[in-house]
Amino acid sequence: MNVPRQVVSFLASRGLRLATAESCTAGLIASLLAEVPGSGACLDTGFVTYSPEGKAGFLGVREATMQQYGLTSEPVAREMAEGALQHEGGAADVAVANTGVADGAPSVGPPAGTQCFAWSYRLRGGGIATFTETKQFGGNRNEVRRRAAQYALSRIEHYFNALASRR
Repeated sequence: MNVPRQVVSFLASRGLRLATAESCTAGLIASLLAEVPGSGACLDTGFVTYSPEGKAGFLGVREATMQQYGLTSEPVAREMAEGALQHEGGAADVAVANTGVADGAPSVGPPAGTQCFAWSYRLRGGGIATFTETKQFGGNRNEVRRRAAQYALSRIEHYFNALASRR
């Protein structure tokens, strides 16, 4: 199954544009989509924000959220996705965010392979609906990053379809 190709097909068939807000995956989500011919029609913007300052400055993640929950957390992923979706100058309808620990987990905090995700969708009335998940992936640093990027993409259509149950 070619997940990036399926995502491009899904987004294009609905006229949707995607923004990515990536920390641990460092642009890999957007890069996987860009490998698919025709992806330019549905890939809007991509943010790579490793540092707390980048998350705050470019995506509007609140310092209080980072302090309270830590950088590898669903609340931070949520604010990253919502910030990407609301970024001035963007035209995205959907945003996906990822933040996590690929390897070398510190003695305090989440274990290596822990990845937090958020998927945000612009609603017809102007609001935003966001879904979050935390997963743990095995493997070396780059295997974790690749698995996280693939997983982030694989859930875009799933959560789009889940919007119907929220209405």
